[in-house]
Amino acid sequence: MNFQQLRSVRETVRCGFNLTDVATALHTSQPGVSRQIRELEEEIGIELFVRAGKRLTGLTEPGAHVLPIVERLLLECSNLKKAGQEYMAQQNGLLSIAATHSQARYALPPAVQEFRAQFPHVKLHLHQGSPKQVAEMLLSGEVDVGIATEALNGYPELVALPCYRWTHSVIVPPGHALLSGPLTLERLAQFALITYDNGFTGRTHIDQAFAQHQLMPNIVLTAMDADVIKTYVELGMGVGIVASIAYEAERDTALRALDAGALFGINLTKLAVRRGSYLRSYVYAFIESFAPTLNRAIVEQTLSGAPGGDHYDI
Repeated sequence: MNFQQLRSVRETVRCGFNLTDVATALHTSQPGVSRQIRELEEEIGIELFVRAGKRLTGLTEPGAHVLPIVERLLLECSNLKKAGQEYMAQQNGLLSIAATHSQARYALPPAVQEFRAQFPHVKLHLHQGSPKQVAEMLLSGEVDVGIATEALNGYPELVALPCYRWTHSVIVPPGHALLSGPLTLERLAQFALITYDNGFTGRTHIDQAFAQHQLMPNIVLTAMDADVIKTYVELGMGVGIVASIAYEAERDTALRALDAGALFGINLTKLAVRRGSYLRSYVYAFIESFAPTLNRAIVEQTLSGAPGGDHYDI
């Protein structure tokens, strides 16, 4: 028994028992179709078709009983092919990620490195932008995954999941006055400050902290990313406020960092996907590499709208 025999039976019924049409549909000859049907009948021990001479005119009673089985076998054959194609698609494809600069520069590299080792044939496209731009790229379908601290929660079409908590650091040159004595908002307000643009990397928490203490910070320069902020702090233009992850002692040897978590509070980076979207297996694998608490079961539960999904926390 083979699938060509089963296809010959199915197409014979679909083509109204016209073997010429069956041969055309299966890209074979009419004698070839007749032979496939006869060999199957001999193997299973029953006649499937009513015959008038060399013509087929209908299904026999056992043939009508067998036809649904033939259909199921061919359907499962198709499913088997699709499963194989899907598996291959999981190993080869494209993963597009949108992230803010701080995430792309400091948080993503370990996850990307792990992902590349696991899926060497999947191409990665990394887009950078503001939190709003990250959200818009997700909404347009340009990217599969978006990572940012701000904005992602503001779109009902997106599912935003918490990844990790982080705080800010104050960065200064060696010997700076802030390195001695307690770090307070009042002391910070006495210096020129360099920090993120509005809407970037926890800037909202910074502004809120000063406002709550009725202080007016002297912000002399803002930038989208921490590397620019650190450059101008090194030039002596002011005191920097950056995400703690952006300070690397082994690289930033011309700077010193002070933990400012008690001043500006805790920030939460989120990973977002489009609500109801289909994610390939390698997308789930990347998500878990970036945020180990976000395993596939949790992401699928949230995407499906199951109770508790949007309220998941770390």
